[in-house]
Amino acid sequence: MTAPDGEIEDSQELETLLAFIRDSRGFDFTGYKRTSLARRIQKRMQTVKIAGYGEYRDFLETNADEFPELFNTILINVTSFLRDAEAWSYLRKTVVPELVAKVGADEEIRIWSAGCSSGEEAYSLAIIFAEELGIEESTRRVKIYGTDVDEEALREARTGLYPAKSLEHLPGELKKKYFEPTGNLFAFRRDLRRRVIFGRHDITRDAPISRVDLLACRNTLMYFNVEAQAKIIERFHFALNEGGHLFLGKAEMLLSDGVRFDVANIRNRVFKLRSSGPAVKSARFDARAGAGTRDATRRRQVCELALASSPDSVLGLDRDGTVALINGTARLQFGLSPHDVGRPFHDLEVSYRPIELRAVIDQAHSERRSIRLDSVWRRRGAKEAQYFDVIVRPLITVDGEDIGAAITFVDTTEATRLQHEVKRVQEDLATAYTELQSTNAELETVNEELQSSIEELETTNEELQSTNEELETTNEELQSGNEELETMNEEMRIRTAELDETRMFFEGVLASVEAGVVVLDGELQIRSWNRGAEELWGLRTGEVYRQDFFDLDFGLPTTTLRGVVEACNETGHRADPVEIDAVDRKGRSLVASVSCSPLRGPGGGVVLMIEKRQPN
Repeated sequence: MTAPDGEIEDSQELETLLAFIRDSRGFDFTGYKRTSLARRIQKRMQTVKIAGYGEYRDFLETNADEFPELFNTILINVTSFLRDAEAWSYLRKTVVPELVAKVGADEEIRIWSAGCSSGEEAYSLAIIFAEELGIEESTRRVKIYGTDVDEEALREARTGLYPAKSLEHLPGELKKKYFEPTGNLFAFRRDLRRRVIFGRHDITRDAPISRVDLLACRNTLMYFNVEAQAKIIERFHFALNEGGHLFLGKAEMLLSDGVRFDVANIRNRVFKLRSSGPAVKSARFDARAGAGTRDATRRRQVCELALASSPDSVLGLDRDGTVALINGTARLQFGLSPHDVGRPFHDLEVSYRPIELRAVIDQAHSERRSIRLDSVWRRRGAKEAQYFDVIVRPLITVDGEDIGAAITFVDTTEATRLQHEVKRVQEDLATAYTELQSTNAELETVNEELQSSIEELETTNEELQSTNEELETTNEELQSGNEELETMNEEMRIRTAELDETRMFFEGVLASVEAGVVVLDGELQIRSWNRGAEELWGLRTGEVYRQDFFDLDFGLPTTTLRGVVEACNETGHRADPVEIDAVDRKGRSLVASVSCSPLRGPGGGVVLMIEKRQPN
């Protein structure tokens, strides 16, 4: 179905507006989802009473102050301390202890809060690590980077000051422990605040923060389209250390990134970087990071990374027998870890099992040649055997200096097993060939059907994920709107209270005046009738309110006053007092002295002061 011409034109104008914003202010929103982005821009356009994107672009060109208002509308800063309590509880009880145990006692723990908004998420991370390590240890070892594209939100985050409402989800003991009252606000404690660094960072364009152990980016990815999300995840992958954790929002998933991340807890959206990732990603990013280094350094890095990513197990030894290198395959194969680097080789089990290597290493050094040991085997499990070809090479420089040795374990288990099975397979091949062809045809058919089903499921899953992200975006917009309404409601409540106080004060003043006071509006209808008037004429306020003054019959001949009152109302000048014979509510005769003054206010009106005098 072809889209209507109006929709196509609106889409083109929206893209033109986004390009203008990017070129003039450096905010690149082209990676955001168009539905939610258009909805937020249109909300701002309605506020300034503009209908089209082109007209709004012209408005931005002539009104620079509109840019901050637009950015605040697009960048929905909905956040709170320990938001989604269940997810933060899992992070505190499971992820943080594992991370602390993995990082050395003297090493720094690096944390990145991407899209931190006004800082609640970054300070929440500081709190849970302080609870795990203790405040003193946390101030020494933990460093948190909070980043966002919204400078206004970052300024608020840097102050570390929050109203009581922002802390209502924090348990009382945490609030008392980590916040200090400052007037009507609460300040995050200073010693931990110094370990939180805030800065502007665009996760779609800027280089990522490196060597991060925990990366929190909650309810931010859902605003971006699929292509932008893929680029962001690529940067996050580079930023994380081996075994690092990625903490996403409840509406976000890594649907297409099962190669680089394992699921730690799908319910709470916690993912863990696969152990093989760092070598691969380092090889990919080192070309950028080392652009300014010398060629020799780059060549050394390439050699080290190529060796580290080798599918064979490789160990490097100094000339004195100290372990200098253990690549990733060797760690997995022989149960080694990075902490074994720097230990004497003879202290490791691999030095004598599956074969005694120390004498072979000495032989390689003395003969200055490589020595190969074929079909070395070891027991793996109860019954399974594993075979290796072991190669020991002396490392000799161009000057002829022997500086160490490299030990390579080539896993030949599969090749050996295949050699044992070759004969049996050849004998069975003729018989199985016909069956294999038939089975292969059936498998191809089934595979095509399965592939079609998988593609349909993936499409459906992507659609559901997109819908879920849209719903979460709408929910945050509604929450933002609700907060604005609460603010307006509070202002109206204060204004109503002020009006009530003014009204009570005005009524008190009128009630305290002994003479009768009658206030008429511009139409000469009664708007106020004080207690003195009630006592004088016997009519209550409710009986005369909004009544025409000259239509009332209450003992005062009002027709006599019509000319004076109308003249005062029209000219706005005070009239001289007029004395009129009248009768009070008890039927007693009196002389009423009536003063007429103009009412200063919208619509005009007059104020009548009626004082009773006894007849002569």
